[in-house]
Amino acid sequence: MRSLPHPARESLTLAPVLHALGDPVRLELVRRASGSPGSTCAVLADGLDVPMSTLTNHWRILREAGVITMTVDGRHRRIQVRRDDLDERFPGLLDPILRLAADE
Repeated sequence: MRSLPHPARESLTLAPVLHALGDPVRLELVRRASGSPGSTCAVLADGLDVPMSTLTNHWRILREAGVITMTVDGRHRRIQVRRDDLDERFPGLLDPILRLAADE
């Protein structure tokens, strides 16, 4: 498997992370990915009424902000939330956001 480019832990900044998590579709994707580490993009997006081109853009924004890592596994892209990196850079940020997203 090959990993797509993503920012290093020390270069993560708050504004892009909050921007990435600020969209309801992206927030739902991260919530799902957090509960199913290593799932494919298609599995995590199942049931969302969003065009594939829009989903591709959402995944790119999340990856470039440093919220997720994406690895290529044949024809599939596997997603992992960068929980350790986010917790180190922004302690206590991710869990309350995901908890509130689950309540909506």
